[in-house]
Amino acid sequence: MRWLVMTALLAAGWGGFAYSAWQRWRLMRSARRPEKRWDRPGERIRSVLVYMFGQKRMVRYPLAGWAHIAVFFGFLVLLLNTLILWGRAYDPEFEFWVFGHDQPLGKVYALLRDVFTVLVIAGVLVFYWNRLVLRLKRLTLNFEGLLILTIIFVMMIADLLYEGGGLVRRWRSGEQQSLVAWGMPFASATALWMKGWPEGLCRMAEQAGYWAHATLVLVFLNLLPYGKHFHVVTVLPNVFFRQLKPSGWLRPIPDIDGRLERGEVLGARRVADLSWKCVLDMYTCTECGRCSDQCPATQTGKLLSPKHFMISLRDHVYRRGPKWLEAGGKPAQDEQDILVPQVVPAEVLWACTTCGACEHECPVFITYIDKIMELRRHLVMEQGQFPEQLQTAFRGLETVGNPYSFANEQRAEWAAGLSVPLRADRPDAEWLFWVGCACSFDDRAKKIARATAELLLEAGVDFAILGPEEQCTGDPARRAGNEYLFAMLAQANVETLNRYGVKNIVTTCPHCLHTLRNEYPDFGGHFEVIHHSVLLADLVRAGRLVPRHPVPATVVYHDACYLGRHNGVFQAPRELLSRIPGLAVVEAGQCRDRGMCCGAGGAQMWKEEEHGTSRVNHARVRQLLAVLPQMDSGRMIASACPFCMTMLTDACKDQGHDDVQQLDIAELLHRAVVRKTPVAVMEQA
Repeated sequence: MRWLVMTALLAAGWGGFAYSAWQRWRLMRSARRPEKRWDRPGERIRSVLVYMFGQKRMVRYPLAGWAHIAVFFGFLVLLLNTLILWGRAYDPEFEFWVFGHDQPLGKVYALLRDVFTVLVIAGVLVFYWNRLVLRLKRLTLNFEGLLILTIIFVMMIADLLYEGGGLVRRWRSGEQQSLVAWGMPFASATALWMKGWPEGLCRMAEQAGYWAHATLVLVFLNLLPYGKHFHVVTVLPNVFFRQLKPSGWLRPIPDIDGRLERGEVLGARRVADLSWKCVLDMYTCTECGRCSDQCPATQTGKLLSPKHFMISLRDHVYRRGPKWLEAGGKPAQDEQDILVPQVVPAEVLWACTTCGACEHECPVFITYIDKIMELRRHLVMEQGQFPEQLQTAFRGLETVGNPYSFANEQRAEWAAGLSVPLRADRPDAEWLFWVGCACSFDDRAKKIARATAELLLEAGVDFAILGPEEQCTGDPARRAGNEYLFAMLAQANVETLNRYGVKNIVTTCPHCLHTLRNEYPDFGGHFEVIHHSVLLADLVRAGRLVPRHPVPATVVYHDACYLGRHNGVFQAPRELLSRIPGLAVVEAGQCRDRGMCCGAGGAQMWKEEEHGTSRVNHARVRQLLAVLPQMDSGRMIASACPFCMTMLTDACKDQGHDDVQQLDIAELLHRAVVRKTPVAVMEQA
């Protein structure tokens, strides 16, 4: 009879899960945009080993991370125990031979099983504590989460009762002389607790433990496809198929003109316009809230929460899925399937700064920026719906090649009085200094360009600039969703750079760095691109620049998102600051890969910030000033991005901190090397 009950349970449990998993597979395939994720298999396998089995990102939140590690490895260890328990319905003495109780591996496994049973219980208690006692803001308290935790907790208690009851039974029958099994400390402790129980109660507890584990694991399995714990199944493929392109990279739209002529969708209007990997991301969201916990929009009270954005998309897929499956896997073409605004309000999309904090934090490699940008693209290019302020930037980019709308002939005016050659006059120069729009046209940012150029001249670097031949890289257009305009600018710039045979590019703007280095290869532009902080650090290290003049001040460095998180440049700016005599460098609590965005990315520089409890740049300045001691003078914020400089300077003024100087790292190095500031040079010019 025992085997018959188990057979029925296994058939129903695995049959139900197979059906649900098949439906989820069909839903995933209803996203029709093709996407290939089979390249670089070795790197993908390493990702699974490091990030799934190694749980590398989990410990960024130490308590929850270690609790999850205990539960994760506990399940791996206890999976074998589940198979053994199922087998014992057919043979009470069933064991995998190599793991038999009298085998060396069996004794090791018995210890691991016993220890991890308790570690899983401890992990579950941590999760209960975070949800029910601490009520962490990043977590959403719901029935499903508590139910799953309770199932896991009961399964572990059931294992202790089963093993402890078995020890008591064998001790009473004389099968073993001692009640204590030294390789099973916690099961032995349970047995000692149970030894005074009546024999019938002990047997009942043992059988209850057996059937509770054998049954609940199947209940757990069938709940997975209907909630956040589906990640137990999908995390391995999601990590394996993760995006291997550089952080922040965006997919180009091939043949935009042809798509327009054929009436094909640009961007994403419905789920069908996304890729299967986007839906797999939705399935894999654990709702841990780490993404929203680090998101500058969420932190400052905007409507955007990466977690809830992903959940909204997933719930929409689950809600509308049955109708799509009835239609043969094709999403119905009715108004309820349009994603914006029926599923995602437009305000959510326009609050994103594309800083990458959410993606860098996600332990299962979900991407958010690509989905937000696909929805923006559709709104901008097909619906003509975007914040009104962006129209000015678009018009400037279309007509004169820069979002400031200055005549492009003025691009080299910042270099007045300096011996900075044009590429047209020195086509064989080793370096091209890509100045960027901000440093070409913004009066404050021009000083960054001058400081950088003077330092390069001082070090004897062979470089030139494009001057009027340089256009905006198109970053503002692309991040605003105007892919058509970006493609025009990218193609024109690549043509210019290739015509001059440019190989090496240095730039002061992280946004230009990112676009030239990571996105222009899709348009035929393959260049070695570095940030000015990296080149200047190399020059100082080589002794070609010598910081000899003290700069007496205390400075905190702000990490630019497109320099740090997206392109991994954290050390070079800090190395430069550490080389400047008299400068005391302090670190903000939120720094390096957890540095908060200044608020300018994602085309936010060219529009009004979405409503919230605070402005992003105000919040960031408060974080930076929190580590600067109060003093009469000498407080500085250092940055390495002209847009960050603008945002941080404005925030300092808005909040009454006019005494705080905001300088680029090149300006600080310039003071230490040349002493005369670029400002004075400009005034003389």
